[in-house]
Amino acid sequence: MCIRRTFSRSANAWPTAIVVALFALTVVVGAAPVAQAQSFQVIHSFTGGGDGATPAAGLTAVAAGKLYGTASGAGNGEPGVAFKLTSGGSSWVLAPLNSDFPSGGPGGITIGPSGNLFLTTYVGGIGDCVGDGSCGQVYELQPPAQACASFLCSWNAMVLYDFNDIPDAGVPGSGVIFDSAGNLYGTTEYGGSGICYNSIHLNYGCGAVYELTPSRGGWTETLIYSFQGGTDGQTPSGGLIFDSAGNLYGATAQGGSSDHGTIFELSRSGSGWTETILHNFQGSDGIGPTGTLIADHSGNLYGAAVGGGANNGGVVFEMSQPGSWTYNLLYSFPADYYAKGTLVFDGSGNLYGTTFGGGAYGDGTAYKLTPSNGSWTETDLHDFQSSDGIYPNGGLVFDSAGNLYGTAEEGGVGFDGPCYAIGCGTVWEITP
Repeated sequence: MCIRRTFSRSANAWPTAIVVALFALTVVVGAAPVAQAQSFQVIHSFTGGGDGATPAAGLTAVAAGKLYGTASGAGNGEPGVAFKLTSGGSSWVLAPLNSDFPSGGPGGITIGPSGNLFLTTYVGGIGDCVGDGSCGQVYELQPPAQACASFLCSWNAMVLYDFNDIPDAGVPGSGVIFDSAGNLYGTTEYGGSGICYNSIHLNYGCGAVYELTPSRGGWTETLIYSFQGGTDGQTPSGGLIFDSAGNLYGATAQGGSSDHGTIFELSRSGSGWTETILHNFQGSDGIGPTGTLIADHSGNLYGAAVGGGANNGGVVFEMSQPGSWTYNLLYSFPADYYAKGTLVFDGSGNLYGTTFGGGAYGDGTAYKLTPSNGSWTETDLHDFQSSDGIYPNGGLVFDSAGNLYGTAEEGGVGFDGPCYAIGCGTVWEITP
């Protein structure tokens, strides 16, 4: 099914701005353009057993035919799983790397400088951030010291840090990134020194940005910014991205001048960090930005917001510069689509993403946005239905061959397992 819609953006040059650090660009820019003809297939349906369930985070592509990912568990105490998917020609084989994570985690995987894997868990560890007895953790996964004689070979999982409730950070909802010195950075949805409330906790914090620094064989945490829940934002909704000057960029799902979320920058100031709000969402331009921002070669930033826009179905936006940052609304989705997750570029400058709902069956879509003469044209690449996935919201990734991969949080063929009638989720591929 191919449906094309066009939304005009405000006239704006594509200026040369900051050059985004190479390691950030390699995550978001594919090596090859994607052709017009597309084919969709499910490459794994989760069962809720040893392979896990509910893959809420996106995937990490190592090379053509090799993917890393995580599955959160079926919600009945089953553990979270980190896995590797390997193409065997006409089929894919999933091998669990570690199945000892708390149910309800882990999040997305980052490949470290040494080739080890780093990830966060939304729950687990010490503290009591949201009334469930845990605040989340940061893990490092190491391959076995000796060559494994069997296909199923567990990687060692080492806890780098346990979050511990306010005033510490708590509940990391996204993965981590590295700087050139090997320090880790990430966001947490709760915790920090700000005072925010919900029905479970009198004060659960407004969210924070943290740094983990290697120190004497361990890791030391520093909170580099605590959100205060007002105009500076609340509940950072995705990960972070660096520019070449070492500034960090991210989004909050709440807070700001209209409490619809913000785009923020953190820059070093002496021994600390200073926050600058680049954009306050007002509703007509989006509500609740989600996922991690990505950058083009000129340093312009791109992201999606789950609500707001012309039809309250979410938007895709751009933050451009030089000089002062300018917000550009690239596309508004129809009602009930809910754009969600991290976007990805192909080599031709087209954007790809997913919606949490909408499409022919109401189970979500995968889409492509193509720039042309100051407008962006949307092409519906796939309409999800229960057997191939429901709620594709974890972000997308290209491999080196130009194939596009993503996850769906529910759906698939495992309807009789621990996920009851909704299915345990899928990993899917769109090929040129």
